[in-house]
Amino acid sequence: MGSSSSVPAEVQELAAKTGFTLEQIEHLHRRFKHISGDQPTIRKESFDRIPDLEFNPIRSKIVRAFFDRRNLRQAQGGLADEINFEDFLTIMSYFRPMEMNMDEEQLDCFRKEKLKFLFHMYDADNDGKISLQEYRKVVEELLSRNPHLEKESARSIADGAMMEAASICVGQMEPDQVYEGITFEDFLKMWQGSDIDTKMHVRFLNMETIAHCH
Repeated sequence: MGSSSSVPAEVQELAAKTGFTLEQIEHLHRRFKHISGDQPTIRKESFDRIPDLEFNPIRSKIVRAFFDRRNLRQAQGGLADEINFEDFLTIMSYFRPMEMNMDEEQLDCFRKEKLKFLFHMYDADNDGKISLQEYRKVVEELLSRNPHLEKESARSIADGAMMEAASICVGQMEPDQVYEGITFEDFLKMWQGSDIDTKMHVRFLNMETIAHCH
């Protein structure tokens, strides 16, 4: 894109906001134009142009995440009808790898941003908790391509994982105690010690560092 003096101020501002280099922004802009069909915005149906997404078991959740206003850092909730290039970069910034020169505070903030994005994929009703029903749905979708696994087995796996989450986050529960769902604080505890970078890459965008959310 040339020297910084020849780069439009708007592009430099996007680089500052998202952490992408000018070269990465240029590459992502080409991908944006391909997905949008050379239009100024992307709509949900635009993702039909991405063959690699067609057989992804959680395709609908990945696409939905691009339009979730929580991920777009907008005040109001719900889903946007379309997103522009800046919105697209904002979403893609969740998948940037952590940088070697980050201090502990920056790393912690960066990690929480990534996990918040994943949390929103599970918390479909935006109530701040991942309910058993929401968790079951994700697990069923992830395992839907396995012809040897029945739906009831997927539900059992989800129920077992939810019980494990309760034991991690609440500890010993009383027999009549009900675990209402995974809060974001619980979600952080569950992912403690995990390498989030290896869990988030976006292969379908053909970037070198990019989320396969699982």
